[in-house]
Amino acid sequence: MPAPYKSEYLFDWMVNLRRRLHRCPELAFEEVETAQTIISELERLKIPYQYDGPGGCLVGRMTHKSKDVPTIAIRAEMDALPGPENTGLPFSSSIEGKMHACGHDAHMTMVLGAAALLKQTPPPCNILFVFQPAEERGGGARVVLKTGVLKDVNAIFGGHVTHHYRVGEIMVAVGVITAQSDRFAITIKGKGGHGARPHEATDAVVITGLLITAIQTLVSREINPVFPSVVTIGTIKAGSAPNVIAENAFLEGTIRSTRLEVRNHIHAGLKRITSAIGDLHNANIKLEITKGSPPVINTKRETEVAYRAAEKIVLNDGLMVMDYPSMGSEDFSYYLQKIPGSYLRFGARKDEQEYIPLHSPKFDINENVLKIGADFFDEVVREAEKEYRFY
Repeated sequence: MPAPYKSEYLFDWMVNLRRRLHRCPELAFEEVETAQTIISELERLKIPYQYDGPGGCLVGRMTHKSKDVPTIAIRAEMDALPGPENTGLPFSSSIEGKMHACGHDAHMTMVLGAAALLKQTPPPCNILFVFQPAEERGGGARVVLKTGVLKDVNAIFGGHVTHHYRVGEIMVAVGVITAQSDRFAITIKGKGGHGARPHEATDAVVITGLLITAIQTLVSREINPVFPSVVTIGTIKAGSAPNVIAENAFLEGTIRSTRLEVRNHIHAGLKRITSAIGDLHNANIKLEITKGSPPVINTKRETEVAYRAAEKIVLNDGLMVMDYPSMGSEDFSYYLQKIPGSYLRFGARKDEQEYIPLHSPKFDINENVLKIGADFFDEVVREAEKEYRFY
């Protein structure tokens, strides 16, 4: 059995804090009240902070008196998701159409819990508690990096709750953890007409159907099946009436891959398919691809640090191995392009039998994971300080 959690005495406070954050979700770059809640807790802990205002980052800082010490960062996200909540919890979202369906309320609480532990017995290092905006839109990490606040950081650590694992389990792995993510939009302009006279029109709906079928063959027939990749079309808009041939159609989708050459092949394939089908049906088809977050790639040294920290919290039986990368995306990847670090998963399944995916309107956590996360972030800072000790 794991040793008693250091943060046990903080548990009631963490539960209350997490529920306060859960009740008041805010979307990307709108995290004003969320930031104020975090600021009030940092002030209570007497931890200085830097806040760049609405849409900006919030960073708490513990500074050691010696200049010759490492600087370690731990990160949480402040934003929620658009969409209704359907958990039935007494602390459900009080804001219609917004919900903490990805566990960011838990992540903020864990980092603040670790801040309380680290403040009580500070290790000989500098510590940054990074609360970033807009992870869900993939721009928040870049906002933090642009401020320069992380320029002297030796290592950065982050994590995510998940129902893939149970409470008391932590997944630590080196290498690729999540996929790179891109979006695409396709605009089709044909020629509208009467539903009874298709020969006089260029049907955007028919063209849409052909595109959907053809695009799915990019992964199923052109990508080596040992390389994980996904192309999903998530929205389609076309037509105005049952007896009118649609002149215009619009599709949006996402691309997930873990290798640069696969990503490039899919991009090229989308361009080839849209061009060919446009020529085939005498339609004007416009493709726009927006590159998103690169893959999260954990560095070896920092993952070993995270492994040692996690083992102290959940013992060897609680350490999980990742068999394959997640096809989700995570903008922690931008930090790892600049700073060595590691990103983990905290088991948070509320019921032993029930799996609920992230972003579901029913997503919730077993709040005992808050103790595990707080203890881990506390311990990983201490392990990293020993790893990077300059003397």
